[in-house]
Amino acid sequence: MKVYRKEALDLQIQEIIVVEGKDDTVAIKRAVQADTIETNGSAISEETLQRIQHAQNKRGVIVFTDPDYPGRRIRAIIEERVKGVKHAFLPKAKTIAKNGKGLGIEHAADEDIREALRQVYTPSDMTHIQDSITMEDLITAHLIGHPKAKARRDRLGEILNIGATNGKQLHKRLKMFQITEEQFGAAITQLNQGEKNV
Repeated sequence: MKVYRKEALDLQIQEIIVVEGKDDTVAIKRAVQADTIETNGSAISEETLQRIQHAQNKRGVIVFTDPDYPGRRIRAIIEERVKGVKHAFLPKAKTIAKNGKGLGIEHAADEDIREALRQVYTPSDMTHIQDSITMEDLITAHLIGHPKAKARRDRLGEILNIGATNGKQLHKRLKMFQITEEQFGAAITQLNQGEKNV
């Protein structure tokens, strides 16, 4: 008879979670009660995309991939093909293996996985969304075209829980997740204060 930790029993996820591989599935099931679909790498097959679409139609989907280039690529492919999927994110620092060799959801602590799933975003139909945060705002906030832009974008992604992005993706993701000017301003203030304290 399997003995589950109480925390895992407390958090049952209705949606099917899309992860990259078997080790990610093990980590997810250790932290919460959930079903998963594995992409088995960044070259997602047509069959896997059809399974994800079916899962989205039946129960909803949460994409929870590693915070690296292949993980972002998988996320983008799914987002393009399967409309309305939800997204869970973990910052890179929380996915590094204990020995420092390797990065991924499978290395994350159970509580970090649960917290990421509690804060899942649901992107909405972007055709009705006002573009309140402009590219100029991103330049002014030193998120684009600045020597520290990448580091600042990474930190902003952690603060807003929208994942790491490049400049163009950041603009799209802020709009997709309906980040308001107030939320953006508060996050930039937190980001600036964090830099001053370093």
